[in-house]
Amino acid sequence: NPAAYEQGTRSFWLNAFVSQWASWESIILKYLNAIGSTRKMQVVYNTCFGELWEDRGDLEDEDSLMARREEYPAELPEGVLVLTAGVDTQDDRMEYEIVGHGHFGETWGIEKGIVMGRPDDDAVWAQLDELVFDRVLRFENGVGLKMSMSFVDEGGHFTQEVRMQCRARLGKKVFCIKGMPGSDKPYTAPPKKQKIIIKQTAVGTCWQYQIGVDSGKEVIMDNLRVQTPGAKYCHFPKRDDYGSGYFTGLLSEVKVYDPNKKQPWQWKKIPGHERNEALDCRNYALAAFKALPKNLDEIDRRLKEAGGERAPAPVATPVMPPPAAKQRPKRRSRKKYYDDW
Repeated sequence: NPAAYEQGTRSFWLNAFVSQWASWESIILKYLNAIGSTRKMQVVYNTCFGELWEDRGDLEDEDSLMARREEYPAELPEGVLVLTAGVDTQDDRMEYEIVGHGHFGETWGIEKGIVMGRPDDDAVWAQLDELVFDRVLRFENGVGLKMSMSFVDEGGHFTQEVRMQCRARLGKKVFCIKGMPGSDKPYTAPPKKQKIIIKQTAVGTCWQYQIGVDSGKEVIMDNLRVQTPGAKYCHFPKRDDYGSGYFTGLLSEVKVYDPNKKQPWQWKKIPGHERNEALDCRNYALAAFKALPKNLDEIDRRLKEAGGERAPAPVATPVMPPPAAKQRPKRRSRKKYYDDW
């Protein structure tokens, strides 16, 4: 860096392979463990390789995701254990997606829909109750699942109305959320109580989740790269609600570097992809699953029992008796010692 040298400072650009405190084996292991995670790989590139990170945009395109679609045998395909919903709020409509979740981050798109109307209209929320919050979706064997948790965006011009409606549906685990941009924001955090103000008067409180939307977008884009059904794979049904418009919205943003920003890595809309509601709905639904307390193994067992399958008996673990205490040699009591002395 000649400019720094002219100021009396010598600067070097080195990678971790020259470090005395990091073995080559540890560096390679960090790289291998980061494969599949953009966030982790960026850290490895910056701190171990000493290289700038750039998002290479190696995402699947809309056509390849369309070709990935599959026929579901019923409303819920095998593997789904939990249902969550993400609802995006617009001035004239509410867009939602119901997402099924299985083991190891595997997901299934269940339904993408739109309810037309203003968010302050009770009739709109009644339709959401029918289509999302109260709905029971069923497997091929007839067993049904309801939403375990739903996140509704409170952003826009109807924040207080959304809070009021979510408070009325607390028993259904419907929560309002506020998206927090920035790579330093955690994906989910414990909820906070917020005031509900109608006509400049506080009428109550509700629970609000603040979610790191940028972190969620990275998770979604990383999962879309997975090509083999299993861990982190995204399934989509072969239906009109998951058509080209849905995938155009799901792939509507890309991470770019802007050195003029305080946080240089920013998510920007791709030209020609102005509608990003599909991405937002999926983001909120994944955040709801992450925030939800759950025991997937227990849920899996109960679903199998409800469907008539015999759950495997738990493996009995033999209880070993504690080892017998070793006999310590008797010590001459101190009292006797002093008596003799």
